[in-house]
Amino acid sequence: MFCFQCEQTAKGTGCATGGVCGKKADTARLQDELTGALVGLARVADGKASDTTYKLVMEGLFVTVTNVNFDDAAIREWTRRVRDEAAPFGAAETYEMSELWDADADVRSLKSLLLFGVRGVAAYAHHAAVLGHTHEEVNAFLIKALAAIGEKDYGMDELLPLVMETGRINLICMEILDKANTETFGTPVPVTVPLAIEPGPFIIITGHDLRDLKALLEQTEGKGITIYTHGEMLPAHAYPELKKHAHLKGNFGTAWQNQQKEFDNVPAPILFTTNCLMPVKPSYADRAFTTAVVGYPGLTHIGEDKDFAPVIAKALALGGYAEPQARTGINGGTTVTTGFGHGAVLSVAGTVIDAVKAGAIRRFFLVGGCDGAKLGRNYFTEFVKHAPPDTVILTLACGKYRFNDLDIGSIGGLPRIMDMGQCNDAYSAIKVAQALAGAFGCGVNELPLTLVLSWYEQKAVCILLTLLHLGIKNIFLGPSLPAFVSPNVLGYLVENFGIRPISTPEADLAAVLG
Repeated sequence: MFCFQCEQTAKGTGCATGGVCGKKADTARLQDELTGALVGLARVADGKASDTTYKLVMEGLFVTVTNVNFDDAAIREWTRRVRDEAAPFGAAETYEMSELWDADADVRSLKSLLLFGVRGVAAYAHHAAVLGHTHEEVNAFLIKALAAIGEKDYGMDELLPLVMETGRINLICMEILDKANTETFGTPVPVTVPLAIEPGPFIIITGHDLRDLKALLEQTEGKGITIYTHGEMLPAHAYPELKKHAHLKGNFGTAWQNQQKEFDNVPAPILFTTNCLMPVKPSYADRAFTTAVVGYPGLTHIGEDKDFAPVIAKALALGGYAEPQARTGINGGTTVTTGFGHGAVLSVAGTVIDAVKAGAIRRFFLVGGCDGAKLGRNYFTEFVKHAPPDTVILTLACGKYRFNDLDIGSIGGLPRIMDMGQCNDAYSAIKVAQALAGAFGCGVNELPLTLVLSWYEQKAVCILLTLLHLGIKNIFLGPSLPAFVSPNVLGYLVENFGIRPISTPEADLAAVLG
């Protein structure tokens, strides 16, 4: 096998015998076959694709995102469906992924950025599509990008514009997802979420899919079962149409990479709705369930009918805890807050602008992104702890679990830590930055704003490309730079956008604040 799509890839170069994520070599090979089939489908269907083709491409790309699907049988079935879809368009040329992995370093780098970027776009497109929101340009670009990966004669001149276009397309995708979420579940409002667990039967739901949570809440109404979010589901508490269900009680645990420890010996089922699934331990395999494109061998999978009866039955059978369970975040806090999306922040924009003009707020730091287990991620906790009291921390995605239970005070009645939501809610951060730039009559790069981002998988890749598309510069990135970025491509990013690796919190704060 060869895989270097995630931040934790072996030795910082690539996994060759088994994935650090838990993916076996056979599974990696099957995912490469699926990707090759998608490239083949794109090359024959470009300009002729139907809605069925677009849906299959979107879901097939999502299957290959890190920590989504470990089920070999399910991946084989996806590949069969893709090849069957290609057949009516003509003989699809088989694309071997070894052609990509063995390519010239810069071509491999740019094609990898393109592939990993559209995998992230496909994930966000899927979240929007299940809520009935699609976009023709997004669909067409997934086909266009995959077809380009199969082009043998493409070099930097052809590939670099496509990589940058990925960022533009992802901005469209995040915008339609924001619209889908707010139209379906309401505009998020700030809320404090407890971390303790009440007695009685309960279900833990993890991942990103708010539609699945809504269905679970409706199906458990009046059954004496409480629901707890986990990981990237935390922001669900801020949406009025979800929060109105009184049995949505709180948040269980922290970020995705801690699930093997946190789910061990818990008397409740866990429902995995999207990515961020780790190899399931035997101690909880009999109470773990998957749905949508998620898969793991031996687990019960909930199909498209979204009938969560098996999950509900397991919750009632297990019974939950007999006594209340006091739980804390990583830093000992007993609650966390969320819901500071662009609607909430811009509603107090006047207060924020006045605080900046008065000197009460010296700088904003967006400290967010993916979390992970690799050493060095304590940097983000220490960065927030060391940030001066006249600075505000905006955050989003699961990287916030490193510090979101800290109490670092407030400025002008506003909390210094504001959780803007899931990783896709980077759109909220962009909207806020653009609004502030308009209010101050400057460009985004002239704002007192610095981005300090952690990355792990492919959704983080497409978000970074979106920021670059918008011309945002001087982003700090860590805990390490992507293995798939060649020296020449990295040089381009440094020269044109000022991308820089993190160093130490103290040094980076000093560099920014001067």
